Amino acid sequence: MPVPIVSRAEDFYAPAPPLRPDAWDLVPPAERVIAYLENAEKRGLPRPEGTDPDALLIARVDAGRWVAQCPVCLSAQVVSPADPRFWCVGCQPAVWTTLRFPDDVSVVEDAVAGEPVKARRFWWASDDTAYNRPRPRAPLTLKQRAEQDLQNSMRRG
Repeated sequence: MPVPIVSRAEDFYAPAPPLRPDAWDLVPPAERVIAYLENAEKRGLPRPEGTDPDALLIARVDAGRWVAQCPVCLSAQVVSPADPRFWCVGCQPAVWTTLRFPDDVSVVEDAVAGEPVKARRFWWASDDTAYNRPRPRAPLTLKQRAEQDLQNSMRRG
């Protein structure tokens, strides 16, 4: 099977032996993280019921994976545009949170595909205010650039 340009939950969370590789084919992508942890920890997890109508998270590409981040505990997990739901396995809330993906996922995936190293494949929605999102820096003034150059030369000196 070819390696995807951007991993999704259905690619990332796979059954471990002795389970067959197709054991989770009928598990929806958003629920695969639950199956993965249950299998790894050998215990059951609660299941969310319903969706919070007021909650929305924005999916992003992080190191070549579609991810969403919990706004409470800041943990993240791999998600999928094929099943735009998120449930934090750390906080274990009672309900799902809806995920927003870009209108054309393939355009985003193609844009990051040009990066040769998977660890450098990143994309954020322009209105994403999530924790640790890179912000554009204002250009340095001539005075700030001169001060920075002076400090750098003193360090080397």
